[in-house]
Amino acid sequence: MNGVPELLILKLLQQEEMYGYEIVQAISSRTGAVIAVGEGVVYPVLHGLERDGALTSRRKTINGRSRIYYSVTPAGSHRLADLSESWSSLTAAIQNLLTGEPHGEVVQ
Repeated sequence: MNGVPELLILKLLQQEEMYGYEIVQAISSRTGAVIAVGEGVVYPVLHGLERDGALTSRRKTINGRSRIYYSVTPAGSHRLADLSESWSSLTAAIQNLLTGEPHGEVVQ
């Protein structure tokens, strides 16, 4: 699961700005509850991505509740593209191993 929360968070925030607990709920619902991450995972990832310049945040009050909403920066979009490519390559390699199909030839 290393790197998966970051990938999922960036993907969700690329689609729309969200606040932390909303992200927790979206990950669970959009993965059919296969992936469930808690706030103890999401908030450190959000803070790290913001510190690295991949996200921006702003405080917004809706219905009397003040929340911090996060959105993806251009640097975050680039990071998402890199993570998506790596994840796609990894999942293809694992699927090939599971099905017994070669992923590529080994050059010696």
